[in-house]
Amino acid sequence: HRFYAMVSPEGQEHWAIQQYTSINPKANFKYLNAFADKDANPSLPGSDWDLNFSEENGITNVKISIYNESLERMEQMIEMGFQGGFTMTLNELDNLLAALKK
Repeated sequence: HRFYAMVSPEGQEHWAIQQYTSINPKANFKYLNAFADKDANPSLPGSDWDLNFSEENGITNVKISIYNESLERMEQMIEMGFQGGFTMTLNELDNLLAALKK
């Protein structure tokens, strides 16, 4: 599992825990992701994540599917800032990959 904090520029902490349920090297991994308190106790129902990797013409593609127990739960995640946070994460990944190419 993985336990981590997402820290805003203002220093506000949001904790999360991931429990990996399946890992297939170079192809796929799955995990349950949930918000948690600072002691790793899940605070809300989690989401099931399924990440699949493929390659075409030397380009790696990643398909991310996120499953929630209900539409209401997904809407709650969006209200809590999921979309902005996830977009920021992907932008940081782009920056990291660009730096590694140099």
